[in-house]
Amino acid sequence: MPALPDQLSALAFDFGTHKIGVAVGQSVTGSASPLPELKASNGQPNWDQVATLIAEWQPDIFVVGVPVMMDGSEFDLTQRARKFGQRLQGRFGKPWYPMDERLTSFEARELARAQPQRSKGLVDSLAASLILQSWFENEWPRLRKESQDENA
Repeated sequence: MPALPDQLSALAFDFGTHKIGVAVGQSVTGSASPLPELKASNGQPNWDQVATLIAEWQPDIFVVGVPVMMDGSEFDLTQRARKFGQRLQGRFGKPWYPMDERLTSFEARELARAQPQRSKGLVDSLAASLILQSWFENEWPRLRKESQDENA
């Protein structure tokens, strides 16, 4: 694994078959902000819109929420989300990282109910921001340490 930078920016996606939530964030603060959701047709976004987001935000990586059942088992949407991450990497040449997204949609709906004016039409992107914040908190430190150990 190549050495990871001290800081990075990321685009996160909450994959869905009709809508895909999107958030942008950076590792310095571990924060993420929702962006407008992408419409999808059977899980396929308008790839030109994705390319526009990438050109605008210049992320170093992608984080994709991977849905699993509460017991950790996988189902059809799990594999589709993984395939979406692989397509992102293949099309745009940046690594993608999966992140368990259990309960993020539930939490995003609760946040949207609490702040309806600020989150109208952004529930899936709020979920993407929660996914990214969780990744920065849980996965980023581990990956940095592994990268440092390998390159020491």
